[in-house]
Amino acid sequence: MKLIVQIPCYNEADTLAGVVDDIPRQIEGIDEVEILVIDDGSTDGTAEIARQLGVDHIISNVGNIGLARTFERGLNAALAAGADIIVNTDGDNQYRGTSIPALINPILEGRADVVVGDRNTSASTEFSWLKKRLQRAGTHVVRRLSGLDVNDAVSGFRAYSRKAAMQTNVLSSFSYTTETLIQAGRRGQKIVSVAVETNPSTRPSRLAKSMLGFVARQVFTIVRAYIMYRPLRAIGLLAAVMMLIGTLPILRFLWFYFSGDGDGHVQSLVLGSMFFILGYLTLMIAILADIIASNRRLIEMTLERVRKLELDGNRDG
Repeated sequence: MKLIVQIPCYNEADTLAGVVDDIPRQIEGIDEVEILVIDDGSTDGTAEIARQLGVDHIISNVGNIGLARTFERGLNAALAAGADIIVNTDGDNQYRGTSIPALINPILEGRADVVVGDRNTSASTEFSWLKKRLQRAGTHVVRRLSGLDVNDAVSGFRAYSRKAAMQTNVLSSFSYTTETLIQAGRRGQKIVSVAVETNPSTRPSRLAKSMLGFVARQVFTIVRAYIMYRPLRAIGLLAAVMMLIGTLPILRFLWFYFSGDGDGHVQSLVLGSMFFILGYLTLMIAILADIIASNRRLIEMTLERVRKLELDGNRDG
């Protein structure tokens, strides 16, 4: 049983040593523990620090391609290296490596496909009042959309079984956290939350320049992911609302028409017809989107089988 701990890094030369040193190399139930550093175009010598620390695998992006794509590149590299379990942690030393055994335990016991580290942000002094409320609201939305019982939806401290990692596809270029949870829920993967310990913050988050920007991009990612996996429900609801709005002016016109006063209310008929037609067209778009989503699921299944044949073949070889 091989565990690979992947560390996406962007200018983390100051904290990388602490992250690597904190990762346990002996874990019950694990035969091998390896470390993978994915350097996302750092300019401070992060990759060189990783070499000096003697990490097992190093990948260097030519330029800065973003956290989400770097995360996915790390997953693919870990799978190619024969990982049975993959743990993702941050290069800023936010998460304590001593929590890794607890994080992977549900996978070892066969109780989970993905395990999300719960930072217990409600009790953390590192989070402001506003940030705690936003984190709680975002987690609640992800729970409702994914059907999963997660406590910290934006936590990057996660463990993946080999099968779950093969099924994970990241489309966002911003952040993988919420998108992959919604995707996992739609795939029927078993997700478990585990309490983990954290270290004091060493720097502000680099995902967005402001809290408002972070929230806006997370909302966009969540909405996009939900529409991709449940288009008929998401777009169909919009179509139903538009058709209902159109129905009301039409009924108003019919009321006056049968009362003998329809000539002065033609504008209600025009307005209602416009909304009704728009609603009908939106419904057609929802049906087409649902057909496309079905085709995408077939493509994802094919991609998963190709990955399995390729990666498992390489591992056996």
